[in-house]
Amino acid sequence: MVFDWFKDLNPIFQAFLATSFNWFLTACGAALVFFFRSINRKVLDGMLGFAAGVMIAASFFSLLAPAVEMAGEMRIPVWMPAVIGFLLGGAFLWTVDKILPHLHLGFPMEEAEGIKTGWRRSILLVLAITLHNIPEGLAVGVAFGALYHHLPAASLAGAMALALGIGIQNFPEGTAVSVPLRREGLSRSKSFWFGQLSGVVEPLAGLLGAAAVIYIRPILPYALAFAAGAMIFVVVEELIPESQLEKNTDTATVGSMVGFALMMALDVALG
Repeated sequence: MVFDWFKDLNPIFQAFLATSFNWFLTACGAALVFFFRSINRKVLDGMLGFAAGVMIAASFFSLLAPAVEMAGEMRIPVWMPAVIGFLLGGAFLWTVDKILPHLHLGFPMEEAEGIKTGWRRSILLVLAITLHNIPEGLAVGVAFGALYHHLPAASLAGAMALALGIGIQNFPEGTAVSVPLRREGLSRSKSFWFGQLSGVVEPLAGLLGAAAVIYIRPILPYALAFAAGAMIFVVVEELIPESQLEKNTDTATVGSMVGFALMMALDVALG
């Protein structure tokens, strides 16, 4: 049951609270570093696969499908906003990926991406996770911002289902950052700090996404598809390759299936 106090809030503030909750769950996952120094690689690959499954399902059920429905109200082909926004989202993440220095989990330092720097390996690992938290925050922010326009395709339950799904996969994400940092030699407190810090970008991106679609109504279907394209780019470019790196393909695939099924169930049941 949706609390009345939350329902009556401004959509921008709703987006901020929802993405702050996602940040909190990232911190909870990162806190596991106080109990474990290392994590079994199969478990980690299952976590990465789970995150990929959630993001794929959210991209379609919570973002692309509503974008197509909303586009039906505009005097243009219904597929156009979804296709254009989707490709722009992927292009945006591709550009950021080429600029922002980062290193994907399990890869050697010489395979760090983005502008070359002398930053430590631990910082580059955190930035890699931070990079894919940007589209997650945007997705939740746009979903809540859409409520402002009272469209049939936008519902508070649907936005909350998206936030919950993203939040659930943020928990293992926080663990996937902090525990490897501990193994890199950082103290438990520093590993936790950097692990939770990777999620701080979500509230910022959520505020930006919500404000954009509220004040510029025509971009709403494009913005939904944009967030979907950005998330799919992260899944294909980062999560799936990382989850397959140690050849734990069955574990990663099962994780993806479970993540997809969970997000689909949340969206269909609550949305």
